[in-house]
Amino acid sequence: AAMAGGARRLYRRILQLHRALPPALRDLGDRYVKEEFRRHRAAGPAEAQRFLREWEAKLIQQQLNEDKQNLREKAVYGIQLTEEKLNDFRDEQIGQLKELMDEATKLHKKVNTSKDSEYKT
Repeated sequence: AAMAGGARRLYRRILQLHRALPPALRDLGDRYVKEEFRRHRAAGPAEAQRFLREWEAKLIQQQLNEDKQNLREKAVYGIQLTEEKLNDFRDEQIGQLKELMDEATKLHKKVNTSKDSEYKT
């Protein structure tokens, strides 16, 4: 029960952080977080702890990025994954990262295209 409460608090904090994102990125991030937390509902204790630790680390990193961003006034989203970190991922997780990258790339192209068309009119 304590683990579930901790997971709920972490989940809410992540979604609150997403409020600062542009709408399209917020939607993508919210969907990704919801799917990840839903997938790990039935995880064993060790995997659940590892999952929560990883998300807590991501949350802290995002908060640090947000603090830096406030100082620089330029948006920076995401972190660079090391090869060592990527080697720790399961094949399913690599597939999820690929899907996320494809969605983000598609979103980036869409945003750039709409910005380009704004300048042409």
